[in-house]
Amino acid sequence: MTDTEVEFSPAAAPLAERLLPAALEIIARYPEGRSRSALLPLLHLVQTEEGHVSPNGVAFCAEVLGINKAQVGAVATFYTMYKRRPTGEYLVSVCTNTLCNVLGGQEVYDQLSEHLGVGHDETTGDGRITLEHAECLAACDYAPVVTVNYDFAIDEATPASAVELVDQLRDGRRPTPSRGARICSLKEMQTQLAGFADPREGAVADGLAGAPTLRGVTLAQEHGVAVPNFNLDTPITKTKPSPREESKGTVTTVVDKVKSAVSTVTPGHAGKTTRAGDVKDPQTRTAEQRNPDASTPDKTGTAEAKKPVASNPAEAAGTASNEPAGDGKPAGDTARTEEAK
Repeated sequence: MTDTEVEFSPAAAPLAERLLPAALEIIARYPEGRSRSALLPLLHLVQTEEGHVSPNGVAFCAEVLGINKAQVGAVATFYTMYKRRPTGEYLVSVCTNTLCNVLGGQEVYDQLSEHLGVGHDETTGDGRITLEHAECLAACDYAPVVTVNYDFAIDEATPASAVELVDQLRDGRRPTPSRGARICSLKEMQTQLAGFADPREGAVADGLAGAPTLRGVTLAQEHGVAVPNFNLDTPITKTKPSPREESKGTVTTVVDKVKSAVSTVTPGHAGKTTRAGDVKDPQTRTAEQRNPDASTPDKTGTAEAKKPVASNPAEAAGTASNEPAGDGKPAGDTARTEEAK
């Protein structure tokens, strides 16, 4: 795709003017015919400019990929990392899921909400902070945790440490986080999420896992707990068959069904065909076994059914005069037949 192949609408044109080269670079990462897979990073790319996915951003993504806006909107509204309204320079997320909550995560969130004067997914008047509670931030070993623009900022957070953090951010400072990369703006983070390198010093962090993460391993080493005869280089053995192999013999695959239904020519029967097997529907086969020539009514179904037991007076009044159906005839047919005579 080149920039001359797409004629952008007035809604998408301003973003296309600024983002098209980067968008084409993202699309080029994917195989030909699979450009739609680029939608996720493209939505992050849009947020590098506007801080959220605006209607113009939806239009730009749709037009550069050749899909409709409804398809883009379906993705943008599904994932919480795509913001549908303007978001602050710093997105402060507090984990309030089970473990973080037990260890004080809700108190941290409540104190921040009161201090900032905003609730969930709301932004302070100065445009600096957007506050949100998160269901899980994947750091139970450091609970409760607070992130800023998806990077860990405070481990084992307290209401006081969280308030100190947001005050520094509102003053234009970027405090050093407990671990991980240096704090950046939300738009700078979207650049990384779109798949582009962030040139800032310390933009990407690296290092060994912390003590809380390694606590289980440390305890095992201290107490001599180990798996007998364990060798790190031992290849992982196959402990169970693949789903396809597991289904063999119990659930016939589509290919097997096709093969069994095809007529085959057997040796010694040139010119004659034989069926490869019984391919009847199980329900059809059962019905034929019960009544091979359909000469008598089926007595195994509702023919012997009794009147239903009413569960309340209204139901009893409505069904009192209804006879149960039998022999495949609708209820009341026998009465009408007798009247006709």
